Amino acid sequence: MTTVSMTVNGEAVSADAQPDTLLSEFIRETLDLTGTHVGCDTSQCGACVVLVNGDSAKSCTMLAVQAEGADITTIEGLATNGELHPMQKAFHENHALQCGFCTPGMMISAIDLVTKNPDASEAEIRHGLEGNICRCTGYHNIVKAVSAAAAEMKG
Repeated sequence: MTTVSMTVNGEAVSADAQPDTLLSEFIRETLDLTGTHVGCDTSQCGACVVLVNGDSAKSCTMLAVQAEGADITTIEGLATNGELHPMQKAFHENHALQCGFCTPGMMISAIDLVTKNPDASEAEIRHGLEGNICRCTGYHNIVKAVSAAAAEMKG
């Protein structure tokens, strides 16, 4: 076992993990933050995306020990004082989810995308979300939501 320390959703955490424990497993099972989903275990679906030091990363392809000292944001860390993040509001208002399984990873990826490119076009949003698979919605409302959130996040 190795002790792994990081900041998750603004809170310092430290816990023991096997050297081969995936970050997704550490988040879900050790920290009990189950909003980060694991859909494929092969990095194809994007349901496990979290922010690592501000950049989106598929947590099923990263070991917990690789996140030592990192600042991690999961879907649970987006709302502030009970107020939804603009991306969460936009997904709700634009009906950009169905079953919700892909939604946490989709939102985290979208936040990274619009943080880096606040004026992303529809084509850039679609390209930026290619690593996230949604089996329910057909993406039209997801793209609308990301555009709406980008405008609100820009101010």
